Amino acid sequence: MLGAAAGLIRANVELLSRLDSFGGDGDHGTTMVRGMNILEKTAAESAGGDVKGLLSDVGWAVMGVDGGATGPLFGTFFGGMSEAASDVIDAGTLAGMLEAGLEAVRGLTQAKPGDKTMMDALVPAVEAARAAADGGASVAEALEKAAEAAAKGAEATKGMKATFGRAKNIGEKSIGNADAGATSVSLIFKGFCEGVH
Repeated sequence: MLGAAAGLIRANVELLSRLDSFGGDGDHGTTMVRGMNILEKTAAESAGGDVKGLLSDVGWAVMGVDGGATGPLFGTFFGGMSEAASDVIDAGTLAGMLEAGLEAVRGLTQAKPGDKTMMDALVPAVEAARAAADGGASVAEALEKAAEAAAKGAEATKGMKATFGRAKNIGEKSIGNADAGATSVSLIFKGFCEGVH
């Protein structure tokens, strides 16, 4: 799952940096790739351990990536997931892990859906995973629903005006392009989905 997510981020580095260039400093793609390279290296080194330890190690490693809020936010998400991790993961456990990751991110940012940030993709993805799990879905099905919700959330940011981060400085000009952070979340969930198939 982590490897597939990293691969999709790498494949879309130019798109992510282009989206970031409208309101940020255009380095979101390269920052995310640095984060994913560290994620894969750390995951490979932790491969013999348990899921909780793996996600905790990955979270701490990604948190240290330079490049504004990207490393801390995504690192906190992975690290937060470790809080609810267990070595046997069914859809309910997975949903709980994603919820723990989201809660950890909420401890860092006041952003919520509608603010044109990563939360526009992350919140609906986590909610969709929980709804699918509660409905008896498998891990793969829950991730499919999460990926669909994240993609829709990221797409919806095109019509929003940025109210957080650097992009808020350009106000109305931020409308018309998807948020880079939300797009990264969407790619990560798509990767998770591909990784379990």
